Amino acid sequence: MPCHTGQLLTLGKALRIVRKNTRFFIASLAILLSGCASDAPKPHASDASDSISPHLACTLSSNCANSLGTGSLVPLRYTGTPAQAMAMLQATLKTFPEATIVRSENLALEVIFTTPVGFRDQVNFRIDAAMQRIDFRSRSLFGFFDWGKNRSRMQEFAVRFERASER
Repeated sequence: MPCHTGQLLTLGKALRIVRKNTRFFIASLAILLSGCASDAPKPHASDASDSISPHLACTLSSNCANSLGTGSLVPLRYTGTPAQAMAMLQATLKTFPEATIVRSENLALEVIFTTPVGFRDQVNFRIDAAMQRIDFRSRSLFGFFDWGKNRSRMQEFAVRFERASER
């Protein structure tokens, strides 16, 4: 079946439009995907004798929760020594099977929580011996939104920590 010149031009135009739209689609997809992901910060728990606030600040409130007074979460309170507080933290963490302690220091803990679908959240705890409190930050290591997971996890952690401290 012979093609008419008009049909070839239409077919050629159609192919150019498809190619152009494909590039646009791929570029749009790349932009969207890069907007949903962020580089994972390098985990680091430094000595808690440093100023606590900068180490536990949330740079992005949509995927982070902390006890620094910027939200409804409050520091964990304890009585006794910092070593006893650390023991209570570790005992409470054992009730969370998705938690893995990646660094432990005298007055600081760094923990990674892994969700069932594989997302990783970093939780840092700092013991303030003078104030007998434990400040914390929980943040997602991937993406800009956590849909409240870090906040709800730390609320549940506080309840379990309180229960453990009553024993």
